[in-house]
Amino acid sequence: MIGKVKIGSSFGGVLRYTMEKQEASLLLSEGVRTDQVHSMIDDFNMQRKLNPNLTKAVGHISLSWSKEDAALLTPEIMKQRALEYMEKMKISGTQFILVEHRDKNHPHLHLIYNRVNNEGKTISDRFQKDRNHKVCKEITLKYGYHLGKGKEQVNRQQLKGADKVRYELYDGIKAASAGAQGWDELSAKLERQGIGIIFKYKSGTSEIQGVSFTKGSLQFKGSKIDRSLSFGKLDALIRQNQKLAMVQQFPMQPEYQPARPQERSRPATLSQQTIDDKILDDLLRPVQQYDQQSMNPIKKKKRKKYLGQSL
Repeated sequence: MIGKVKIGSSFGGVLRYTMEKQEASLLLSEGVRTDQVHSMIDDFNMQRKLNPNLTKAVGHISLSWSKEDAALLTPEIMKQRALEYMEKMKISGTQFILVEHRDKNHPHLHLIYNRVNNEGKTISDRFQKDRNHKVCKEITLKYGYHLGKGKEQVNRQQLKGADKVRYELYDGIKAASAGAQGWDELSAKLERQGIGIIFKYKSGTSEIQGVSFTKGSLQFKGSKIDRSLSFGKLDALIRQNQKLAMVQQFPMQPEYQPARPQERSRPATLSQQTIDDKILDDLLRPVQQYDQQSMNPIKKKKRKKYLGQSL
């Protein structure tokens, strides 16, 4: 189950789209007349006047399930899941309608509600998108609905607007960061795709705290596109790319160290990753300089004895 959250200013536009869609079916309504679409519009607009300072009074959430869940979902069950969703999202005491659409190959419905509740107070949209993800996952797991396998499985052709751009950013950044060995290289690769990078710095310092990506007029935090695209995750990936490149450039050139007898017959137990790390550390470690006199303790001892006799 996936929820797509929007807020707007026109009840007329969203209600006409929702109700006049081919094969649209009204599942439930609260606080509005349902005989005609213009009656719904008038009722929603009448209540919004209780809070005239709220310009974006329209709440619009589409709830979708995977086509694999179609056999589990009747209109009645979809209605019950939507009401459970509304309770968890704290959308209550206000006008709303639930409308099922059948224009796609997966079950989905639209929830339209008035952000001005019956008492004239505002239903907050603060942290609503984050709460939406959490609630949808809870309901999905509770009823055993199909759980998506990640962004790679999303049908890009059906995306529009900001969602389309967000997935374009995801695909572009994932591809560019796979072999990037520095932020400058990553920036150059993304620039060729029309993607920009904006760093967020700790106040008064040059320490980077976060990263955002832009395309056209839209800007998204890396972590909001996907958790794997936060500054910390990308920086760690770039460092790993650098290390792998060093290992490939100098595959078998460790500093010479005399082998100890007990180590000659010891079986190799280190993984290839450990060996590569050790080689890289050896390459970067300064070579130790040995004092020639300290390498010959016998001569040093004889010298002391001779000097003692001369006294």
